[in-house]
Amino acid sequence: MFEVRLLSEVGHTSGGSTLDHVPVGDPQFVGALLNGVLGCATVIDPAGRYLYANQDYLDFVGRPAREVIGSTVLEVLGESVHRSYQLVMGDLRAGKTIRREGWTDYGPLGSRYIEQTVTAYQLEGSPISSYIALSRDLTDLKTQQRELVERIEAQNAADAYHAVIVDNALDAIVVIDETGAVVDFNPAAVSIFGYSRDEAMGQQISELIIPATLRSAHDQGMASYMQSGITRILGRRLELEAVRATGEIIPVELTITEVKLGAKRLFAAHLRDLSAARQAQAEIEHQREALHQKDKLAALGSLLAGVAHELNNPLSIVIGQAMMLREKLVEAPMASELAERSVKIEIAANRCARIVRSFLDMARQRKHQRDAVLIPELVGSGLELLSYNLKSSGVVVETDLPKNLPPLWIDADQIHQVIVNLLVNANQALEEKTDGQRRIRIAAEHLPETQTIALRISDNGAGIPLSIRSRIFDPYFTTKPQGTGTGIGLAVSRGLIESHSGTLELDPAQGLGGACFVIRLPIVSPDTNNDLQTPQKAENAPGNLEQHILIIDDEVDIADLLADIVRKIGFSAVVANSGQAAKILLEQADLSIDAILCDIRMPDGDGPSFFDWLGKTHPALAGRIGFITGDTLGPAAGRFLARSGCPVIEKPFTPDDIQRILVTLTKAAADA
Repeated sequence: MFEVRLLSEVGHTSGGSTLDHVPVGDPQFVGALLNGVLGCATVIDPAGRYLYANQDYLDFVGRPAREVIGSTVLEVLGESVHRSYQLVMGDLRAGKTIRREGWTDYGPLGSRYIEQTVTAYQLEGSPISSYIALSRDLTDLKTQQRELVERIEAQNAADAYHAVIVDNALDAIVVIDETGAVVDFNPAAVSIFGYSRDEAMGQQISELIIPATLRSAHDQGMASYMQSGITRILGRRLELEAVRATGEIIPVELTITEVKLGAKRLFAAHLRDLSAARQAQAEIEHQREALHQKDKLAALGSLLAGVAHELNNPLSIVIGQAMMLREKLVEAPMASELAERSVKIEIAANRCARIVRSFLDMARQRKHQRDAVLIPELVGSGLELLSYNLKSSGVVVETDLPKNLPPLWIDADQIHQVIVNLLVNANQALEEKTDGQRRIRIAAEHLPETQTIALRISDNGAGIPLSIRSRIFDPYFTTKPQGTGTGIGLAVSRGLIESHSGTLELDPAQGLGGACFVIRLPIVSPDTNNDLQTPQKAENAPGNLEQHILIIDDEVDIADLLADIVRKIGFSAVVANSGQAAKILLEQADLSIDAILCDIRMPDGDGPSFFDWLGKTHPALAGRIGFITGDTLGPAAGRFLARSGCPVIEKPFTPDDIQRILVTLTKAAADA
């Protein structure tokens, strides 16, 4: 039989050993030998028919021996395997041993990874009688290796992808394990919290970025979750505080996600620094509040325009008539006493006029009329004005005003107004005090280091509650009962002080225990402030009775007062009570008009329409008209005055104001 011949020959030629004592011709021995091979063993004749196949091979092809022995390779394994054997037949016939390994299509068995050795057998001097094929099916092993490589590559790709995302994330990503130790700390976390990655790795998160006040709650929450699995934090967006390496507490937005890796659990925290967002929000709120305050002040300005117009007319009459009365009393009985009283009336009216004007100046942002002023004099003037009210309220005023304080280059009327307002507020606050002495202290000091003078006005009243201290300077905010406060006093006062490059603040650390306000004003000389305006004196030039001044005003008392002042200066006065009446007078009168003083707002032909009519009918007079108004803050009046270029006097006026404008207008008439 074939097996006996084969093994006999192999036994006599195998590596110099001898098999004489082995029953090589025994078929059972041959079967035992090939069946003991680790893998598949087959013997195939030159025609490609199976002469032998061990049990491993039969299991591999899934057929019994009767279907394999005698069948061809093509019949058992298919075209692809048969073709692969044909490709190496030349080498086999030449006596070479073929070793090959790789993936091969085994037809119905699918693609298999086979390691195989094929050897041709022939007796000496005889043709090849058979081929011995020994092979191992490594498909499962190679599949596992390939899957392992793919998993490794996928893991590497995932790690690289994760690294790209985490390392380039704008938010901080901090990963901790079940013990709270940091196992990942991305670059954004390094930037936000100030720790290097090496410093953070392995550290307890509670000691690293959690503020001391929150650590206990964190540790308890972590322990409770690990035991019960119940938490209110995972997956939620929270706003908390965190601490930087420098100890700085910052607001953060936080989300925490649990990641399970087998039996191991990790917690990934995504943190966003809210510092910039909070600052931006605060700035937006500040700008919104500033805009709101601007709107309030704009509304206040519109209100002041109407108030000024209503007040300036009667104030003009009071001031003018007081001055005229004083001059008439020169020869009258009790002239001295009556003149003194008229002076007081005039001073009070002028002060009212200056207060109204300071409101308007603030709304217009007009430059101040400044002069060298001593603070003690301003304080003394304010106390004199309020002396009766303070005395009747039982208020004791203490002053500490050094005589050597340097003068301030300020608008005295405006700063006087602020001082009076603060004193009035203090007096009203003390009216609520029912026990002990009522006291106000006024103290000034020179601060050489900042070149300022600080003036403190304090009282021993109830003070200002902490909850409203940030709002007391807001326009229209007041704590006074309805009907007793407008809420604009402190807002206006602060505006006046800031327009002098100073500050007005509440100083809770100073004073007598109640409210304490401190005014700080820079010590500035006129040499360094050439842009500051000082009032000009009227030119002392007498009028000419042959020169006629046309006065146009719908307020009869104002028109009569102007006529009296014009005649006192030395001119002739002609009065009309409306623009329409002035047109008729100019068309019908035989006398010539040398200059015109005209109100702007009048019901029957206002100043602008009269000016335009003059430009068409009497162009020469259009260049010799001056306007007197209490409404220069109004947009229409402002646009008209800018367009006309005519001189203007604001009510309330003084004889000096009228003389100054008439000198200008009559000079223009003489030059013409």
